[in-house]
Amino acid sequence: MIDINLNKVSKSYGFDIVLNNIDLTINKGEKIALIGPNGSGKSTILKMIAGYENINSGDISIRKGISIGYLSQIPEDNDILVKDYIYNTFKELLDMKEKLEYLEKNLGSDIKSITKYTKLQEKFIDMGGYEFETKISKVLAAFEITKEMLERNFNTLSGGEKTIVNLATILLKNPSILLLDEPTNHLDIETLEWLENFLIEYKGTILLISHDRYFLDKVATKTILLENGHTKIYFGNYSYFLEEDERRTLAEFENYKTQQKQIEKMKESIKKLREFGRLAGNEMFFKRAKSIEKRLEKIEVLEKRESKKLPIKINSCSKTGKDVLVIKNLNKSYGDNVIFNNFNMGVFGGEKVQLKGKNGSGKSTLIKIILGNDNDFSGEIKINPSVKIGYIPQEIKFDNESNTILEYFLENHSGSETQVRTFLAKYMFYGENVFKRLKELSGGERVRLLIAKLVLKQTNFLILDEPTNHLDISTRELLEENLKEYKGTILFVSHDRYFANKIVEREINL
Repeated sequence: MIDINLNKVSKSYGFDIVLNNIDLTINKGEKIALIGPNGSGKSTILKMIAGYENINSGDISIRKGISIGYLSQIPEDNDILVKDYIYNTFKELLDMKEKLEYLEKNLGSDIKSITKYTKLQEKFIDMGGYEFETKISKVLAAFEITKEMLERNFNTLSGGEKTIVNLATILLKNPSILLLDEPTNHLDIETLEWLENFLIEYKGTILLISHDRYFLDKVATKTILLENGHTKIYFGNYSYFLEEDERRTLAEFENYKTQQKQIEKMKESIKKLREFGRLAGNEMFFKRAKSIEKRLEKIEVLEKRESKKLPIKINSCSKTGKDVLVIKNLNKSYGDNVIFNNFNMGVFGGEKVQLKGKNGSGKSTLIKIILGNDNDFSGEIKINPSVKIGYIPQEIKFDNESNTILEYFLENHSGSETQVRTFLAKYMFYGENVFKRLKELSGGERVRLLIAKLVLKQTNFLILDEPTNHLDISTRELLEENLKEYKGTILFVSHDRYFANKIVEREINL
């Protein structure tokens, strides 16, 4: 049974064609991973299915009667208490419960009022009325949504907390179809593993975008590659995709080479026949040449498949001393919430150290303290004087979001406009894209821009807070390889298990 069908769907933004006559069929119960480079249109497809984005042409058919739960990559603001935001999921049941309680208090002995109460109670039971509070408690516990968080305004939450609350709310609705755009961003390992198991057991249909390779391997049973506006289907998880895609790529390259040889031979035949025609003065040779030329025009020329790779090469400058960072007796609290109590740690020159811990354990707070962005603490922080820090934050915000990409780089780096534009083109900011406002950049574009900045900056101590969030898989792999070769010191936070395992030499648990 088909849940969703996209037929010849196209989408463009001005002259930028994102999707070009794509066909996509999603069957009931399938768990599909939608993968592809940043900017290939993955999020656009989810938004179109969810009804948040219009299509330029084509048709999207959704099976009648099914419900859709959509998790956006970037959560929207909502001026409401978290508990109300979550409990609104069960508004109908809550209203029904209130009405049942009222009828119980005012229940008469007449058949009419008893029948009214009984019918409403049966409906309440059928809709899971006596289980929904237990269900909420289980999901809140799984996502570690505390009583304190429930009393906060949704707008005061961090990006990660908003994602967690949104994900919990969607799962509570138990929709027929889950559309998940980067659901693993900001999740700690325990919550991530819980989500994996939940989705494996989930009976509905799932279409998800994720750059977490372990997560894709565990959850997805089918993979769809979105590239150059078209889709390719692979009937397996991400590891299967890698093997099958390599096999297809080699086969396509062989077909490409064979076709190119055939085309060259036909061109050579045309050239020779025309030459013979001129020498012999025989029209027959020209007719044969014309016939081959027509056949050549009808050939659908295969494209040589080439992947664009960013030139990620973050070089370290001068070496630091043995002790790069020393923290002694650190104390930090938010009201009654103690984050650090006489905490001690050290980072040595050339180490690659991962900060680990549950959400709320203080990983990002510790980084802010190290960088000098939070001075409300007691204790001693010593940074080697020779240290030159490069930093990628979890939530990337620029000082002047109204600046264009080009203006931002011209302000921060020497060089002519031509030189800067040539450099930016290597990071996929080319043509009119360089005039895009910073406030309009996606998460992936923001990370790419900071990586480009780091490439030009002289550093010997990288501090990275979830650096792979929003990066596509190929860019993550390039970043991994470069960081493995980086000669300086790295202190990082990452919930991408594959990335962390590639880089880490030592772990510090908070």
